[in-house]
Amino acid sequence: MIDELKNVMVLVNQTELEKLNERLGNLEKLLVASMQKNVEDEFQWIESTKVPALLGVSRKTWQTYRDKRLIPFSQYAGKIHVRLSDLNDFMEKNKIPAIRN
Repeated sequence: MIDELKNVMVLVNQTELEKLNERLGNLEKLLVASMQKNVEDEFQWIESTKVPALLGVSRKTWQTYRDKRLIPFSQYAGKIHVRLSDLNDFMEKNKIPAIRN
């Protein structure tokens, strides 16, 4: 069936074509913005003091995560920073899927 549709010509009026082009342009803008955000998140570092609130854990639990090296971090001159993308990866790895009926 798909092979039969490869050589089919479809006529579309100008107004519908313009609407389609506009929607494709909007989709392209969203895709570019999403890709830029992903790149920004990959390189965005946050202070360790903000991590417990983001993860919804206590400071002690966050310390345990660091001690066990569950989430990568950077430490320099007594300051600890974590990449936002590493926190997202940690949450994804520990996500429990929903049960679908």
